[in-house]
Amino acid sequence: MAPIAITPDAKDEPVAAANVLKLIQNEDAQTIDLFLRQFRCLIADLCQQFNGGHPGGAMGMAGIGLALWKYVMKYSPNNPNYFNRDRFVLSNGHTCLFQYTFLHLTGYKHMTFDQLKSYHSARYDSFAPGHPEIEHEGVEVTTGPLGQGIANAVGLAMATKHLAATYNKPNYDLINNNTFCMIGDACLQEGVSMEAIQLAGHWKLNNLVVMYDNNQITCDGSVDLCNTEDVNAKMRACGWDVIEIEDGCFDVEGIVKALLKAKSSTEKPTFINIHTVIGVGSKVAGDAKAHGAAFSPDGVKAVKERFGMNPEEHFVVSDEIYNYFRDIKTRGERLEEDWNNLVSAYSKEYPELHEEFIKRVEGRFTEDWRSIIPAKETFPTTPTPSRKSAGIICNPLAAKLRNFMVGTADLSPSVNMIWKDKIDFQHPDLKTTCGITGNYAGRFIHWGIREHAMASISNGLAAFGKGTILPVTSSFFMFYIYAAPGVRMGALQNLQAIHIATHDSIGTGEDGPTHQPIALPALY
Repeated sequence: MAPIAITPDAKDEPVAAANVLKLIQNEDAQTIDLFLRQFRCLIADLCQQFNGGHPGGAMGMAGIGLALWKYVMKYSPNNPNYFNRDRFVLSNGHTCLFQYTFLHLTGYKHMTFDQLKSYHSARYDSFAPGHPEIEHEGVEVTTGPLGQGIANAVGLAMATKHLAATYNKPNYDLINNNTFCMIGDACLQEGVSMEAIQLAGHWKLNNLVVMYDNNQITCDGSVDLCNTEDVNAKMRACGWDVIEIEDGCFDVEGIVKALLKAKSSTEKPTFINIHTVIGVGSKVAGDAKAHGAAFSPDGVKAVKERFGMNPEEHFVVSDEIYNYFRDIKTRGERLEEDWNNLVSAYSKEYPELHEEFIKRVEGRFTEDWRSIIPAKETFPTTPTPSRKSAGIICNPLAAKLRNFMVGTADLSPSVNMIWKDKIDFQHPDLKTTCGITGNYAGRFIHWGIREHAMASISNGLAAFGKGTILPVTSSFFMFYIYAAPGVRMGALQNLQAIHIATHDSIGTGEDGPTHQPIALPALY
């Protein structure tokens, strides 16, 4: 089968989309059916071999993954770091076997079949740990604590918007990638998700697509044990477009159509509510028992019988399925070649911008930071509050180093993180009551009173490319207790982010014990 034509040129996208849908409706139809059956049986086998793992979600999401990795996403398995690739975040990280299997099928070199079979093993050299880890190719961020991935995805989408506004020129869309985030029922219940969802809607991040694996099951049982809200109404109220898919287990064409529609959005991020069945095809389908345990040998046999596969055969991926994904590498190489040619042409039209852009792609600072820090002789010689001394150092750097994106959780005057002539990161059409405006090229971020999202979204900004963006956050030290999970996840991933905690003394006694971080240093 010839490679599907998906190009970075926006005018060609309707043609490419039409070609994709024709393939799904015609010559790919039987292969799609075979794929869904083999994929689900493979997941059951992989979990059963070491009697552990999370089979249910991965099985239910098979059609979503196929729509993404085969038909919609831009990426290059031969170069996982291709800069303008679409980013994929698995917020419900316990379903990581879903992602690992697609990395294997699409040809990521490290994810051999032997490595895929190391899932939930005791192997120290496994590339298939129980949750995705950023050190492994094809994984953009480490996820595990639920909800973190949504915030990370917002940061990745922000990075795209910022870089595009800074460097793109007419006929030169150097940066135009999308961010796709997979979430589950539990992700939506975490507070950090709500904080991040609000900001994405406020900033109108139309390059962000969140796919909700709506199987209505968590560990304890059905979701209505603790949550009966109208999710679609909530997302619309937060400024998102909403698309609903009724049969997310088998309607691959419907999912592809929804994803293509989301990619064409010009105003809002998109939330795709995809109804699935956890552990579809198993004896415990639709039950919490399908969530986090192997099915047993008899249970795996039942899955294979349900999908018309031989119960005596294990770990089956047929040549037909491998051939079905074989064009992905060629497609990725062509995408990367086209992008490199575009960047080369850009260098001739905009040589100075190109030089700066390449510095950021390579993770280098746009200026020599050592020449920017004020001379030692100008530093205060009397006792100085940390909030003031931090501003003395940070503000000159932020003013000149375009890698810096700085923000506070509604405490900008108190923590002295505002530099002269700063421009805010905002949707360019926003008109505020207080008169402060901005655009996507801006590098000062008003996070609002959202410390957790501030830290977790910053992780996404930092993960877009090492050193491309250096996020700096600041708040009172006491309030970083709200941000602790995000700060921890950034440290776990060795992400380059700076968090400046001020008001870190009992000397802030006038605010009372709620603002005195007596015990907090022990946490950090």
